[in-house]
Amino acid sequence: MRAIDPNVADRLFDDNDKEPIDPYHVFELWYAEAEEKEENDPNAMALATVDANGLPDIRMVLMNGRDERGFVFFTNFESAKGVQLANNPKAALNFHWKSLRRQVRIRGAVEPVSGDEADAYFATRARDSRLGAHVSQQSRPLQSRADLVFKVEDLRNRLNEKPVPRPSHWSGFRVIPQQIEFWSDGAFRLHDRVLFSRSGPKGEWTRQRLYP
Repeated sequence: MRAIDPNVADRLFDDNDKEPIDPYHVFELWYAEAEEKEENDPNAMALATVDANGLPDIRMVLMNGRDERGFVFFTNFESAKGVQLANNPKAALNFHWKSLRRQVRIRGAVEPVSGDEADAYFATRARDSRLGAHVSQQSRPLQSRADLVFKVEDLRNRLNEKPVPRPSHWSGFRVIPQQIEFWSDGAFRLHDRVLFSRSGPKGEWTRQRLYP
């Protein structure tokens, strides 16, 4: 990513500023502030998908990577969200930084990350998290928590001190933004909203202020 202009966030809501703004740069500045001021998980984001019947589904996940290609999270591909994204590879994200009274909304297409990216991130997880990724049949019925704990301990004993490989069903998705909206709280609900849009991954960003 190119060097970030530290003033770009100040320009965001300046209606007299007509020069191009890279929304990724604004995100980096807002995110850096969230890392300082949010007590828990500044990288938490709501992920919205739709099922085979078009019924919306939403849950909180953690952003585990980002660059100018998009925003990355990791999951079990056999989970509800994994199946939904395989069938309809589009999603929406929402970061809500309550202490800053800000939101960032993102919509776009979704693609799987590379195997190398998934391997690299999986290796950074705690060993117990890696064991859990093997035994959890995510989103499917579970008889009891004791069953889950037993399976984790059984796998731990079987592997002993051997490395925990990444399961074939565990990887990541990248949301490639088509739209990025920045929302900042305003008095009397007169919020500031600016929407960045583009026609495709290589398209130029345009920005538009929105009514609150």
